[in-house]
Amino acid sequence: MTQIAQKIYTPVEYLQLEAVAEVRHELINGEMIPVAGGTTNHNEVITNLCLLLKPHLRQQKGKVYTENVRLWIPEFNLFTYPDVMLIAGEPIYYSESQTTVINPVAIIEVLSDSTRDYDQGRKFGFYRSIASLQEYILVEPEKPLVMLYRRGSSKEWSLHILEDETDVILIESVGARMSLQSIYEGV
Repeated sequence: MTQIAQKIYTPVEYLQLEAVAEVRHELINGEMIPVAGGTTNHNEVITNLCLLLKPHLRQQKGKVYTENVRLWIPEFNLFTYPDVMLIAGEPIYYSESQTTVINPVAIIEVLSDSTRDYDQGRKFGFYRSIASLQEYILVEPEKPLVMLYRRGSSKEWSLHILEDETDVILIESVGARMSLQSIYEGV
């Protein structure tokens, strides 16, 4: 059986194609992969997170970015679109454009059936290579369940599971606190 070789894209080619693409793509080791869309609950959780985090980050002179800002992970030749990224201070950009950052201190992914395994496995492996990253947070969109991974040493991550609406999540990297009830408002 003959296998058709997929084209391997350089970061420059990827960014040129992505600038005019109708759907977003990740670039993983030169391979362009379409990014799945989300449900209304997925969107509601992302919106709530941003509304809760923005006032706090504004006071800290930090930034909160949503799924339209790319993240570059050079160790894996990876461009990806996290659901929410938190940056302490000013963003550091990949190249001259302001579409791609490299210095998040926290990343939040809202899980979906199509991305759950990837977000909890391989993608977390990619994210752990980011020197600035202190916390990785996975949020279940259908029911209260938040899994917070916090960096200890460079290769040690602790897991904190919150699943009661009265639980409060502390994102230490930016000093933000949120109740699960507020994250899931309207879901």
